[in-house]
Amino acid sequence: MHWDVVEAKILDHLEFSVTFADGLSGRVQLLPSHLSGVFSVLRDPDIFNRLRVTDGFVSWPGDLDLAPDAMYDAIRAHGVWVLS
Repeated sequence: MHWDVVEAKILDHLEFSVTFADGLSGRVQLLPSHLSGVFSVLRDPDIFNRLRVTDGFVSWPGDLDLAPDAMYDAIRAHGVWVLS
């Protein structure tokens, strides 16, 4: 799929860059207001820094991941996906 993530690199706490299978790239920023429920663990920099790409998804331990299709659409339109 064209929205499969092939690379993700941490830029700062709660911010990373991504590259998709078709070459599209951009940034993802998680605002603190998004870090509730299961995502609250990402407030911890040690856990956030365990970001990885698994089967086309940006993910973290504990079965946390972000929807690559929504990420792709936002980055294609704006160059950045801000989760608030």
